[in-house]
Amino acid sequence: MSTASEEAVKQLRTFMEDVEDESLRESYRNIHQGYPTETLLRFLKARDFNVHKSHKMLLDCLEWRTQNEIDSILTKPIVPAELYRGIRDSQLVGLSGYSKEGLPVIAIGVGLSTYDKASVHYYVQSHIQMNEYRDRVVLPSATKKQGRPIYTCLKILDMSGLKLSALSQIKLMTTITTIDDLNYPEKTETYYIVNVPYIFSACWKTIKPLLQERTKKKIQVLKGCGKDELLKVMDYESLPHFCRREGSGSGSGRHISNGAEDNCFSLDHSFHQELYNYVKQQALVKGPSSAPVRHGSVHVRFPEPATEGTKIFDTLESEFQKLGCDQKV
Repeated sequence: MSTASEEAVKQLRTFMEDVEDESLRESYRNIHQGYPTETLLRFLKARDFNVHKSHKMLLDCLEWRTQNEIDSILTKPIVPAELYRGIRDSQLVGLSGYSKEGLPVIAIGVGLSTYDKASVHYYVQSHIQMNEYRDRVVLPSATKKQGRPIYTCLKILDMSGLKLSALSQIKLMTTITTIDDLNYPEKTETYYIVNVPYIFSACWKTIKPLLQERTKKKIQVLKGCGKDELLKVMDYESLPHFCRREGSGSGSGRHISNGAEDNCFSLDHSFHQELYNYVKQQALVKGPSSAPVRHGSVHVRFPEPATEGTKIFDTLESEFQKLGCDQKV
C-alpha cells in the first residue's frame, strides 16, 4: 500500500470512529468482518481515493443496510422451497469453486436467466442474501483456509442464450448491479465473459467506452467457453459446468456434466443447499421454534442508478432496438 493510500485509510478510519449511532456501528462490523482496513480500501477505490466521497458512500451504505434490515436478511428464508427452486432456476448464479489463489469463483448465467418465476423483490432478496452469505460465511472461510485476508472473488459470466428478449430483464439487472456498486463495492477481482453470441459483441463495442477505466481493466472477454484461459487461474474442478467443454476452448464443444452435482446454478448443488439451510437455521436461532416462518418477500429500497448506469441502460436499450430492427429487414 502506498503512503498516500495509507494516509487515506487513516483519515477514513478516523471518520468512522466518530460514528456514534450503534446500529450503524453494528452494521459496519458486519461489513468488515474483522478486516476494517480492507473494507475502507474498497470504498476508497470506489471513489478514486477521495476520502470525503468515500466516507459519504460508506455512511450511505450503512444507512441503507439499517433502513432495509440487511443485517438480518440471512434470517429470512424464501419459502416455500418450491418458490425458492423456481428462483434458482430463473436467476442463474452459484459458487463453482475457488481459484488457485483461493478466491471464490462465482458463476452467473446472464443469457439464460429469465427472472420470471417470482416478483422483483424476491430476486433482489435472493441476490442480497447471496452477497451477505458470501461476505459473512464464504470469504471468512476462505480467509481462514488461506491464512490471509480473502475479500474479493472472480466472476464468470455466461452469455449463452442471450436474446433480444433480454431487454425486458435489463432494468432488474441494472437494479441489482446498482445495489452491488453502492453497497458491495470492489468485491470482484476479475469478470470473465464467455460463450459470447453476436448480440453481445455488437453491444459491447458501444458499452465499453461508457465504463470507468477501473471497471474496464477488470473485464476479460474470452474465446468460446474460456476453458483454456480459465484453467490458468483455477483447476478443472472449479470450472463452471458451462466452461467444461471438450476441444480447444470453443463454445461449440461438447459439454461434460454430471447433472445437479456439476450445475452450480441448481438448488440441488452443494453451495445452494448449504446457503438455504444456513438461512433456515438462522431463522430458527432468531425466533422461537414454534413460530412459523413468515411468507412473503423482503422489500428492499432500490437505489437510483448512477449516471454511468443510466447511460449504459439507455445505450443497451437503443442497441437492442437497433438489432431488432435489423433482424426484421
